[in-house]
Order: sequence, then C-alpha cells, then structure tokens
Amino acid sequence: MPKTERKSVDLNCDCGEGFGPYQMGDDAAMLDIVTSANVACGFHAGDPRIMAETFHLARQKNVAIGAHPGFADLSHFGRRPLPCTTAEVEHLIAYQVGAAMGLAALSGHKITHVKPHGALSNLACADRGLADAIARAIKSIDPDLIFLVISGTELEQAGLAQNLPIAREIFADRAYAEDGQLLSRSLPGAVLHEPDIIAARIRVMVEEGAVISISGKHIPVGIDSICVHGDTPGAVAAARAVRRALEEAGISLKSFCA
Repeated sequence: MPKTERKSVDLNCDCGEGFGPYQMGDDAAMLDIVTSANVACGFHAGDPRIMAETFHLARQKNVAIGAHPGFADLSHFGRRPLPCTTAEVEHLIAYQVGAAMGLAALSGHKITHVKPHGALSNLACADRGLADAIARAIKSIDPDLIFLVISGTELEQAGLAQNLPIAREIFADRAYAEDGQLLSRSLPGAVLHEPDIIAARIRVMVEEGAVISISGKHIPVGIDSICVHGDTPGAVAAARAVRRALEEAGISLKSFCA
C-alpha cells in the first residue's frame, strides 16, 4: 500500500482519571508529550479538583483539552456496558461537557473537543442511535466543538450527519479486529504494551492511512489523531516512543484543534 503524504498528526491521551486521593497514570509526564488531552468528567473517573488541576497543567504546557464523558460507573471505570436510552445519553453528555467547560474556564483554558469514553463509545461505534444522541448533545452545547471519533465507525457518520467538525482517531496501544474495529478488551492481545512495537506499528498506520488487524490486514481509514491510553502501564514510554517514531518519519505532532 502506498504511503500517504502527511505532514502532521495529533497525539492525544485520556487523562485526569484519578479520583479523590487516588492517582491513575502520570498526567504531568503525558502532557509533556501529547498535543491534546481528553479529561475525565467525574462519571467514570475524575472529580472537580482533578479536572481543574489537569486543565491548568494542560494550559501551562500548551496542550489542547477536551471533555471525556462516559457512563456513571466509577467502580468499573466506565468500561461496563449499561442500559440507556438515547435521551439518557444526551443528558449524560450535556451534563459532563458542561461541567468540563465550567472547570476549564475556571482554570483559564477552553474545551475544544469531546471524546466519548469506554463502553459508551464502544456501544455507539456500532449503534447509530446512540452515536446520533452523542452528536446531537455536542451540537446543542456548541456546534463548533470538535467531535473526536473512532475512525470508520457510526460515531464518525453521526458527527458528519450533524455537520459537526470531526477528528478521526486510531489507537496506538489497542489491537484491531478483522473488521477494522477495536478488539474487545476481553480477548487476549487486545491491549499492547511494548513501546517499540507500538511505535513501529503506528508509524506504518499513519504513513499508509490504515489500521492493521491482528492478522496483518491493512484497512484504510481516516487518521487525524492517535490515542495512547493514560491508564495503561508503560503509557508514558509508549507515548514517547510513538512521538519519536513519527518525528523521525518527518511527521510533526500538532493538535487537530490548532
């Protein structure tokens, strides 16, 4: 497959995912590497203090910030599918994005994008009704907010249908199934941990404009951003390796919000 002509790409991480006295990941180190950050809004993780501190730190490091809303499920980190109606999803999104916007303003920063989290995102990737509900909620809050979506899913189609600005993301530290969707976390090999392997793989993906399935199949997708999960062991090393590999390939790192 021929390489694409690409000069820049965004590198994002999910962060602010501690709670109270409990810390999840090394946000300060990650914010030295990434160009945008998706901050938990208090439902799957995070709380007002952590959100405000993360927004403030991101502003200091010139990192763009987004809201990262998920199911109200602290005990399972928002990674357990919960029954919900489309109206309930709209309320979940509006409530959390509104909280994030308020705390970002208090911290002197501004929310520029929204990325749904965990099980909520996974369900909406295949369920157009849920995807539309998320997109409608974002548009009702601010039609200029960028909808950060998993590339090649119903989320992407819903964002386009609502005329929202979208950014399409792929994952550096997750394996892909044969249909181009993320491999379920319940399956072996779904989460990748070796920084050098992650970096080499993501460089090929970005250069070719495709995700690589577990069998080695290259599936063309749009790529505007790359995610490294902040809660994964070795996340900082993986993000650093990804950034280095892309820069060595002549691809600069730049927020899609810039």
